[in-house]
Amino acid sequence: MLRTRRSRPGFTLVELLVVIAIIGVLVGLLLPAVQAAREAARRMSCSNNFKQIGLGVHNYHSAFKQLPTNGAGTSRAVVGNVTNNSNRLFLSWLVGITPFVEQQALWEQIANPSVQVTQGRTMPGSTIGGMWPAMGPCPWQRAYVPWETNVPTYRCPSDPAQGLPGHGRNNYAACIGDALDRVNYGGTSEYGFFHNSKGGGQTDLNWMATRSRAACRGFFWNRREAKFRDVLDGLANTIMAGEICTSNGQREVNADWVRGFGGGSDPASDITANPNLCKQGVHIDPERPAFYSPTATMHGLGSDQCKGCRWADFRPMYTSFTTILPPNDPSCQAGGGDYNEGIHSAGSRHQGGAHILMGDGAVIFITDSIEAGNASAPPIERGNNANPGWLGPASAPGSQSPYGLWGALGTRAVKETIEEELNQ
Repeated sequence: MLRTRRSRPGFTLVELLVVIAIIGVLVGLLLPAVQAAREAARRMSCSNNFKQIGLGVHNYHSAFKQLPTNGAGTSRAVVGNVTNNSNRLFLSWLVGITPFVEQQALWEQIANPSVQVTQGRTMPGSTIGGMWPAMGPCPWQRAYVPWETNVPTYRCPSDPAQGLPGHGRNNYAACIGDALDRVNYGGTSEYGFFHNSKGGGQTDLNWMATRSRAACRGFFWNRREAKFRDVLDGLANTIMAGEICTSNGQREVNADWVRGFGGGSDPASDITANPNLCKQGVHIDPERPAFYSPTATMHGLGSDQCKGCRWADFRPMYTSFTTILPPNDPSCQAGGGDYNEGIHSAGSRHQGGAHILMGDGAVIFITDSIEAGNASAPPIERGNNANPGWLGPASAPGSQSPYGLWGALGTRAVKETIEEELNQ
């Protein structure tokens, strides 16, 4: 009996290669879409975090009839080591709202005396009674557990920076307005008085009160009590807080800061007279404008004084920002340390801009291209009768912001008219 053989159908080598090529093309087309979808999800999560923070601020105001103070805590009027036995009014606005953003357990750790220490560290011998005081030590004390805690609500999921040399990191900063003069500490000493002295500032000085009042025009006035009633421009027209990047140690313009831009009596070399010096100069790498030059005088790289690296510290490079330069622009200090006046820009890892939290709780995405006026104009300051500011009457107290729509959104009571519909 004869048997007939039938050939089995199969792929030729050419057909197999064609199928593989088609799959490769499809994967190449789908991967960017997947990445875009993931970033869209992260951006939505970031927006939700900001909404929770805004709701927390409003609930705080309902409970205490004031905004959380940026620069609050215990004064340095204590016995012994003032850094370990008090926080010297260095606590940020984010500390006060912890119980209003589902962090009650963390708040109870902070609000009560404690003997807990961070793993691998020891309690300083200079503490009174061998324990941390209520409201904790200064926010750079690494042995204190709460200051080393990362709060998920305070982190943007698109920001990759993690861990050392930072403490607990943060991506959401208080808006302190469109000026520089005494804005960094609100013109208030570590005892709570209008004074520029840390150790001896236990009396109010009229000249300090008028200088800081002229320039501290933001939603938050550092180390001073504020209420919603102070926002005369309207909560929907005033920025409460903005997104910032945390340093990844890569010299990035939107995530790191440079120092040494104070020219003393020379306006031509001082950012407190010409903020545009921060935006344009040899400190920016001309071949890679998103990075600072290798020769730039950096600060914070390799140390805990990096941008967004202390969620509990009220100072601008950690938890506040100015509406002088647009989002993702550089940040510059007039002096050499982390307590000097400076320009601190909002920014994010999202493409093209950053989230902004308005006073009414709305979260808006502001692009890098927002109208920001004249960056070379001097900021608002009191000056003196003969010279209202560095370069004349344009910077006199009460003037409209020289920094366009962006600056106007950062002021609480200058009565600028906002004609843009931001929350569409």
